[in-house]
Amino acid sequence: MEKEKILEICNAMVKGNLMETLEIEFVDLGEDFLSARMPVTPKVHQIHGLLHGGATVALAETVGSAAVSVLSQDPSISTVGIEISANHLKSTSSGYVTATAKPLHMGKTIQLIEIRVVDDQDNLISHCKLSTFSLSKK
Repeated sequence: MEKEKILEICNAMVKGNLMETLEIEFVDLGEDFLSARMPVTPKVHQIHGLLHGGATVALAETVGSAAVSVLSQDPSISTVGIEISANHLKSTSSGYVTATAKPLHMGKTIQLIEIRVVDDQDNLISHCKLSTFSLSKK
């Protein structure tokens, strides 16, 4: 399936849930990665006017879980996050943050994904690690 069609399908999944609330948009796809971005507005700020770590983690888990489904190219599986860790390294208060997920391990049931979250100037904002579990859709 072509890149634009896959991104269109991913973006259709954000309707009516947390991803729509956070305005997450899937923007790029390659052989070994999937990227999504989120605007940094007061809606995702913490009390000091900076990007909230929880919003960053929601973006990371969204793109990481979707990457497993997309990169495995197996429509019969459903992927859920089972553990995520994040190191927040730099702050931002405006623009966009873009999260790029790359698999470190793609097992049949357990996967490990690295997600780098950068700002518009390509500064590393957060480094995340996501473990996912895949099961057959029934």
